[in-house]
Amino acid sequence: MKTSLIDGKKPAHFDKHIVGNILLDVAPLDEVQQETMLIGIRNDSGEIYRLIGATKLNSFMNAVEELIDLGLNDELQDTEEQKDGCDAIFSEP
Repeated sequence: MKTSLIDGKKPAHFDKHIVGNILLDVAPLDEVQQETMLIGIRNDSGEIYRLIGATKLNSFMNAVEELIDLGLNDELQDTEEQKDGCDAIFSEP
């Protein structure tokens, strides 16, 4: 899985836990956006500041489980539709 920070957006205070718990390769933002499935992470201001891209459903689901284990909520868990180009968007409750 690949990840990138979005320029100009402040990382959330829990960001180091995301990078520490999920095996992610840092890549340019445009490369991450080309992945099959995207996970957005919101900062304390409610802005998406990090994208995580997964090629396989298995990798996507593993990342989702890790983010839930960190105590984050998936805004899109009850919908099949994308929002802001993401298949899942996580933020603090």
